[in-house]
Amino acid sequence: MKTQQIEIQLLLEAMHLKYGFNFSGYSKDMLTRRIENKLSGSKLKSISEMIPKVLYEPDYFSSLIYDISITVTEMFRDPSVYLNLRQKVLPVLKTYPYINIWHAGCATGEEVYSMAIILKEEGLYDKAQIYATDINDVALKKAKEGIYPVSEISKYTRNYQKAGGTRSFADYYHAKYDCAKIDKSLKKNITFANHNLVTDGVFAETHLILCRNVFIYFDKTLQEQVLRLFNNSLCRGGFLCLGNSESISFSEAEKDFVKFIKKEKIYQKRTLEVSYK
Repeated sequence: MKTQQIEIQLLLEAMHLKYGFNFSGYSKDMLTRRIENKLSGSKLKSISEMIPKVLYEPDYFSSLIYDISITVTEMFRDPSVYLNLRQKVLPVLKTYPYINIWHAGCATGEEVYSMAIILKEEGLYDKAQIYATDINDVALKKAKEGIYPVSEISKYTRNYQKAGGTRSFADYYHAKYDCAKIDKSLKKNITFANHNLVTDGVFAETHLILCRNVFIYFDKTLQEQVLRLFNNSLCRGGFLCLGNSESISFSEAEKDFVKFIKKEKIYQKRTLEVSYK
């Protein structure tokens, strides 16, 4: 084994033993790339020097977790997904007296607020509870704040319009200087919490789970484990929305779902009434 591989293994073991974060099922290439990037941006000379900092400096550990786990996101990312959620999934969810939605791996919250906007426009926000979770406390803090660069707003506005937006996107934020702050009315039914998909279990029965562009960082074994968690968390007839390059076709859980919207990777948990479309 190469020295660098040993160093990375020891670093990850230290994070697991000290803080309970288990990255053993994550893509080795992704972990290596992100740890190397963290090292190159520091004054440290080796990955081994990161280990005592992780063990004795909680702030350093938090920044390392942020660099390892942060995912690329934006409001209404892949607008066609949100258009289909609006037009095809939410009409089904309207039949429930209340709705629990889980954003697993919510990162800095842009896609959580995107869903909140759609729910508000479709008249469902007041009977919905959104659980937005991530292992990254730094990202969760940013998500709770809901403050994003004004420079991104034009792109978010275009995405919103393509996703079937019915109002002016400016209704949902307040711009000041170089920042745009999400309107507080979108936050009242959102709970942000730390949840580790690797080690934590079911915490609520949900009607819709969104976990987009997170699976690509997991190996097959961990993907299978997380899919079992999602399966156990969804009510009958509930929906699972994955990223465009992700699938459940390899999994034992596939038998419990139908492809509700194949192109957009939206699956529905089987009921006696559900058939393939």
